[in-house]
Amino acid sequence: MISVGIESTSHTFGIGICEGKKIIANQRDVYVPDLGWGIKPEEARKHHESVMDAVLEKALQEAGISIDDAGIISFAAGPGLPPCLKTGTKFTRKIMGKRPAIAVNHPVAHIEIGRLLCKCSDPIVLYVSGGNTQVIGYSSGRYRVFGETQDMAIGNARDVLARYMGLGYPGGPEIDKLASKGSKYVQLPYTVKGMDVSFTGILSDAKRKLASHANEDVAFSFAETTFAMLTEITERALSHAEKNEVLLTGGVAASPRLQEMLKIMCDERGAECHVCPGEYSSDNGAMIAWAGLLAYRGGQKPVKKPDYIARWRTDEVKIIWRKKKRKKT
Repeated sequence: MISVGIESTSHTFGIGICEGKKIIANQRDVYVPDLGWGIKPEEARKHHESVMDAVLEKALQEAGISIDDAGIISFAAGPGLPPCLKTGTKFTRKIMGKRPAIAVNHPVAHIEIGRLLCKCSDPIVLYVSGGNTQVIGYSSGRYRVFGETQDMAIGNARDVLARYMGLGYPGGPEIDKLASKGSKYVQLPYTVKGMDVSFTGILSDAKRKLASHANEDVAFSFAETTFAMLTEITERALSHAEKNEVLLTGGVAASPRLQEMLKIMCDERGAECHVCPGEYSSDNGAMIAWAGLLAYRGGQKPVKKPDYIARWRTDEVKIIWRKKKRKKT
């Protein structure tokens, strides 16, 4: 069965297509805000509306199919920015015809594409992106959130610091480049509260320290501190859940230093560390297509009129495909 996936939760409008476990297309167009600004939801919506038909056409050409060949249409129903989500659901209604439309939770899609491509079965997941920071593990039919940010996501914090330094967008890769040139550690707040983390205080202090320390040293210290926090709560979840795999996914998964820290931790614990490939760790339509196909096979009921849930939490989703026999396709 062919699943067409639509991703539109934030800055990316993506169309991915999978046929069974094979990804046959993955096209996207990313909204880039003006220098010095973060994502403006209405501007992102306009971007998505202007590119969605072209992105679909490119995806169909890459896959060598027509939209009539699709068995189901999968769409990201949340969480995300309401104007962007609304655009995606309207586009789903436009192209679905009489085919089943499957609502997909965006974080769950990140997990499932990582499990597929990394061939890991039951990992502790560190999901880090511009809008999300969670440590997740599967238990009793759901993905349970063992720990998360109490304020802003790590990706957003990195972007804000980069903008404050006058760096480009997205800010995360720019922070990593600058941090690789730093050598002097600048003391910053280390904020782990049980299994949760907080980044606003670290960000505020890092901004203040820029007045008396070199930018590269502040970037280095910010990365070292925040990534150590994330590694700590991931290790604690790994121990608590008695699992032996870690999966790193989300846009911030591309950071070499975060990958290095997690691999060191996993090696010391005798666990396997998996990093979702870059093309699929950032927002994309292929992960939506795959997660939608899993849900449909598991028996999830299609929606008659696609809609969105802007605050749809990871742990609110029933993961029916991991406990029920799948439909044959």
